[in-house]
Amino acid sequence: MYDKELTKDQLELSKIQDEIQEDYLEKDNVLGVGIGKKFKNGRETDDTCLSVFVTQKLDKDLLNEDSLIPEYADNKKFKTDVIETGEVFAGMDIEVLEPAKKKENGHASMTRKWKEWQEELTLTEEFGGVDVQALRGRSRPCEGGYSLGHYKVTAGTYGTAVYRKTEFPGVPTKFYILSNNHVLANTNDARIGDPIIQPGRYDGGTVPQDIIGRLSAYKRIDFLPPYGRGISNYVDAAIAEGNFHDLNRRIYWIGNVVGTRSIKIGEIVQKTGRTTNYSTGKTIAVNATINVNYGNGKVAKFVRQIVTTAMSAGGDSGSLLCDMDNNVVGLLFAGSNRVSVHNDIRYVERIMGIKIA
Repeated sequence: MYDKELTKDQLELSKIQDEIQEDYLEKDNVLGVGIGKKFKNGRETDDTCLSVFVTQKLDKDLLNEDSLIPEYADNKKFKTDVIETGEVFAGMDIEVLEPAKKKENGHASMTRKWKEWQEELTLTEEFGGVDVQALRGRSRPCEGGYSLGHYKVTAGTYGTAVYRKTEFPGVPTKFYILSNNHVLANTNDARIGDPIIQPGRYDGGTVPQDIIGRLSAYKRIDFLPPYGRGISNYVDAAIAEGNFHDLNRRIYWIGNVVGTRSIKIGEIVQKTGRTTNYSTGKTIAVNATINVNYGNGKVAKFVRQIVTTAMSAGGDSGSLLCDMDNNVVGLLFAGSNRVSVHNDIRYVERIMGIKIA
């Protein structure tokens, strides 16, 4: 599916990738592989390569022979390129970046990392204390980018409003919020009909005052053994039914989306999310297979993913990834301090049976 949109070299490399990626994933430190462009002296070249994502780049002398990444992915046509990503988490941990909820003498205590992060936000001081939590309040009708989540989840991001593909063309009978499984369905641990609140629980949302929808459907995430069967996942996605007058298809600071399409390596992309607000990045790999950490020992393998430079943090899960012409290309669901990982939006639409634009 969609292989016809790869270039000739990329299509050839994708077939090689299918044959060897499991061997690579068994190597120590390797999280994933994808199709990218070779970096040389810190600069991206035009050479198509097999990008190998590792938690940490180590000197060759510190690795045994089985852990070494070969210089070439094949018979010396396609080189490999080792990219350090750190551990990739689904959603990451909001509390790493934000104030602890524990009250001390009537005031929220602050974590050290939050204090350090605040010190880096010099723009906040220059503009007289701009609220960096602008997308964490209640919004009706809600736009893409705002805080929301299952009532038991801390907080994620409202992606956009959608309807069933089977009702196009025609008059939709129901309308839905699109976000991640781990945002709306509590990582498989939810029941259809569970309340979805906006803003999310971490941002002060409560039941029943802030209910914006009810969980309608989700694609179950399958984990690697011993927690699952090890079946490859394509999407981390879910939808929640809401009232038409409460749901807006517009994405805050980006605008109305105009369509969906594939993304190419090297393209600039944008997103708006609950935590890092508006951000841009660059696509560094497509057709990526990557192991994503969901916490508590649970890891899931995702295939056909998009990898960009870092453009997100905990709480941004569910943001729509768009090109600079407002076409939707991905659904953000995971990342590290070096990269962000997104589902290909065409798989999201097909698997969830929805229409975005």
